[in-house]
Amino acid sequence: MRSLLFVTVTVLLLAGCKDKPPPAGVQGDPERGRIALTQYACHACHVVPGVTGSEVYVGRPLEDLSKRKYIAGQLPNSQANLVRWIRDPQSIDPETAMPAMGVSERDALDISAYLLTQ
Repeated sequence: MRSLLFVTVTVLLLAGCKDKPPPAGVQGDPERGRIALTQYACHACHVVPGVTGSEVYVGRPLEDLSKRKYIAGQLPNSQANLVRWIRDPQSIDPETAMPAMGVSERDALDISAYLLTQ
């Protein structure tokens, strides 16, 4: 009976471990970031890992963001630059189709933490 209880508890705990922990030095709350991605409707233009939505390809898919060398093709990939891009993309690329969505500093930090764990 104990072994069945142990297996059940282990399975339930592992089911809650959907995301890997943020890379060293990444700040913010990835789970809040996942929620913020839906609140700002990022999935309307992007395929976002772990966020239900249409398979749209207006914007680049946001999977494996932590493995990319550059953000928007020109910024070195860092959390600080990702936050800058999320908050004000036109300041980095005036011709980008990505709109400024009024993302707060806190939400941008949490969104970047989520995207960097995917």
